[in-house]
Amino acid sequence: MTKLLEKAIEQIAKLPESEQDAVAAVMLEELASERRWADALAGSQEKLARLAQEALAEYEAGRTKPL
Repeated sequence: MTKLLEKAIEQIAKLPESEQDAVAAVMLEELASERRWADALAGSQEKLARLAQEALAEYEAGRTKPL
């Protein structure tokens, strides 16, 4: 465990139980959200690469406009 995480946990431990649970719920939800994003992006690398190639081809063919 890192020093920063230890410091945060020490501070959280000083809170009332209900607030500790609220902080824990936020942390767990954030971790789950990060996991979902990582899973979603891991499965889309090939598709993103293909879309990037298509966009570059359109640009090189002069079929794009500046925004």
